[in-house]
Amino acid sequence: MKENEVPQDKGKFTDLYYVLDENGQYTTQKSSGWQPKSIALDNAMQQVSERTQMAKDRVLKGISSPIEYYMELHKMDIPILASYVGIWSWRVKRHLKPKVFRKLSDQLLLKYAEVFEISLEELKHIKDEN
Repeated sequence: MKENEVPQDKGKFTDLYYVLDENGQYTTQKSSGWQPKSIALDNAMQQVSERTQMAKDRVLKGISSPIEYYMELHKMDIPILASYVGIWSWRVKRHLKPKVFRKLSDQLLLKYAEVFEISLEELKHIKDEN
């Protein structure tokens, strides 16, 4: 891409591009945004927000454990969370069930809390701000 081809749409996000200057040398140039990219990122963030809210609703209704909410909030999936906690994926999947979650030891719950960077109390009790 040449210097004069860098997108300069007014967007929420700025990027740094490697471009060819008039001498054919690579240099960097800032872009003030590119509308299609901004739209795509906005849509993706909206979907993340919706998934997080749906997970929170399931927790508050007693359908799922708080682990699901914090997993969505931190943009994790089961295999990633399992690797951080140091347990098998099938165990994390079981821990998403409220009945199983209530029986977990504080030691195991503390591992989850550390991964999510919250207190044990926050993990056990999600606040309903609605």
